Amino acid sequence: MADDTDMPQDAPGADEKSLFEAPPMGEQERMVEAILFASAEPVTVKELNGRMPHGCDAAEALVYLRKRYEGRGIHVVRVGDAWAIRTAPDLGFLMQKETVETRKLSRAAIETLAIVAYHQPVTRAEIEEIRGVAVSRGTVDQLLEMEWIRFGRRRMTPGRPVTFVVTQEFLDHFGLESARDLPGLKELRAAGLLENRPPPGAMPQMGEGDQDAGEETAEGQSELFED
Repeated sequence: MADDTDMPQDAPGADEKSLFEAPPMGEQERMVEAILFASAEPVTVKELNGRMPHGCDAAEALVYLRKRYEGRGIHVVRVGDAWAIRTAPDLGFLMQKETVETRKLSRAAIETLAIVAYHQPVTRAEIEEIRGVAVSRGTVDQLLEMEWIRFGRRRMTPGRPVTFVVTQEFLDHFGLESARDLPGLKELRAAGLLENRPPPGAMPQMGEGDQDAGEETAEGQSELFED
């Protein structure tokens, strides 16, 4: 008769593991591929694991899947902390008719978006200090509605001002893995985004909170913020 002491005592999940054995890695890779292909938004590893059978390792499956798509017409790319299937960058011109849509941003909106991207988390007061003019509510509302910026944590300073940060949708739209992949100073100048602005005292006086309302609408002025 077998002695109970011969049975492993440190494997409480042994029976569960045998009953719910994970599919082969090749099948897990196919599952991840199917989920990413069908999803309109990037999917996190946690979400992938939540949809797949017990015991699956979505992170490992992603490694194999990314390698499988190297050099192909579509790539598996990281967007923030999530993953998505996207057209290879060098073939993007083939999609222009299907993906390009007219979107106009005022120069105030472009500058505000750039400041948030490069200085996040940043408060409205800090944006105004950098721009040298007050930021109208309409400018911020437009960027919020486009879901390119969102509210961040409040600062632990008097008044506890709210901060702004860029969103995952912003990163995805411009093909960035993180804000660290934003172009540098030289690229910004080449794109025409950085210009010599007159000092704040030389700006024409306008209504409070409305200084940027009359700025000329800019469409496609910068490769960084154009569709």
